[in-house]
Amino acid sequence: QVRLLEYGGGLVQAGGSLRLACAVSGQYSTMYAIGWFRQAPGQEREFVAGISWNGANTYYADSVKGRFTISRDSAKSTVYLQIDSLEPEDTAVYYCAASKSSLYGSAWFTKYEYDYWGQGTQVTVSS
Repeated sequence: QVRLLEYGGGLVQAGGSLRLACAVSGQYSTMYAIGWFRQAPGQEREFVAGISWNGANTYYADSVKGRFTISRDSAKSTVYLQIDSLEPEDTAVYYCAASKSSLYGSAWFTKYEYDYWGQGTQVTVSS
């Protein structure tokens, strides 16, 4: 069993930055690929960024490239999502998820590839 806990969300003005964190715990927790997703009200949950179990590979949705940066600190069992130049359209609940699989290409985007999910953290961007 793997548990994920997101934190770091909040209310921020457009143009600002936030760093979200996902604390991963449980057996073999450092061996999981981690993805970040977000879900805005009335919309589907969408993938934004992912990182392989060893941090060697990262993957981003085209819509966030250049503004979002994913990283992981294995010693702390934590995955971070740095979000810069925030836009009102970034307002959503942000979730992290863990996958036992080695993810490539479109698999990163597929919610069903992930085995465990956190409860989410709210990000609200004011204009």
